[in-house]
Amino acid sequence: MPESFTLTRVLPATPQQIYEAWLDDAGHTEMTGGALATCDARPGGRFTAWDGYIEGTNVELVPNRRIAQDWRTSEFPDDAPDSRLVIDLEPSNGGTLLTLTHTNIPDGQGDSYKVGWVDNYFEPMHEYFRTVY
Repeated sequence: MPESFTLTRVLPATPQQIYEAWLDDAGHTEMTGGALATCDARPGGRFTAWDGYIEGTNVELVPNRRIAQDWRTSEFPDDAPDSRLVIDLEPSNGGTLLTLTHTNIPDGQGDSYKVGWVDNYFEPMHEYFRTVY
């Protein structure tokens, strides 16, 4: 049965700064400290992150408020459908409350991705935005 979870984090940046970095090749790469990312910042646009480990398509883009993506990694079984990633951004106490909802994850992989989001996105993003802005 597919798995899902929701994570939240307040980041020291505006919704616009996070939104723009998430959908920009250099910004995404820099804010995660990861390998090369590519982003076509349009609905239907394709993206990759972590040197192709993550790939998908932008499904819904609401500037500075929401990013929804069909999302998968190279660890998904070949016959597994894409998962859905939704990033919601809300101003909060001098920063932004980022709410990440990840659904339709292949059975048995949810806990690994939950840890991965914290270790490979939330922590480096917090440091990046704290330092850059």
